Amino acid sequence: MEEKIIQITAGRGPLECARVVYKVQEIFRKEAEGRGMKTEVMEAVKAEKAGTLLSTTLRLKGELLGAFLSGWRGSILWIGKSPYRTGHKRKNWFVGLEVFDQLPPACNEKATGAERDVSFLQESELRFETFRASGPGGQNVNKVETAVRATHLPSGLQVQVMDSRSQLENKKIAIRRLEEKLYQLQERAFSQQRQEQWHEHHSLERGNPVRIIRGTL
Repeated sequence: MEEKIIQITAGRGPLECARVVYKVQEIFRKEAEGRGMKTEVMEAVKAEKAGTLLSTTLRLKGELLGAFLSGWRGSILWIGKSPYRTGHKRKNWFVGLEVFDQLPPACNEKATGAERDVSFLQESELRFETFRASGPGGQNVNKVETAVRATHLPSGLQVQVMDSRSQLENKKIAIRRLEEKLYQLQERAFSQQRQEQWHEHHSLERGNPVRIIRGTL
């Protein structure tokens, strides 16, 4: 099953565009679920009135997502009268819809590393070094090398663990802590990606909409 993240945004458009985001989200979810896909609202930024959204972020799961999303990705034009400004001549309201790749499955889990049953890290990506754990003033806690230093080679992230007198247990703890660090790193990167896309949507392309919808807002 494929998984994508969908963001719909009004960019810097007026309140009518925020209303369109709300309406487009409804239509998008209805069409996706009608094709057997699953949708979940991850984040919704409300505008000043009920039934309006500055942006919304959805998780989409299903098969053949690319074919479905090709008819949605880009600028969307809604043609309809403003429900907020009586007699306003403008009827064309643009919003943007963008698609992001999902984070690795384990990085989407909200559970901490200690709560996960299975590691998503590959042994080939890790380097382990062992050394003697020492106490205050250099006092030896162990005369054998039970402490573990673990490095995630692709990212360069490193942790050092000497919680247990067992080298094996320290190794397991090190893996969990690396997972947590990677989760935080990738979550920040994903948030930055979405933020950059948000700025791009501030200058939404007004021509060549990928979809035109006519109806009451």
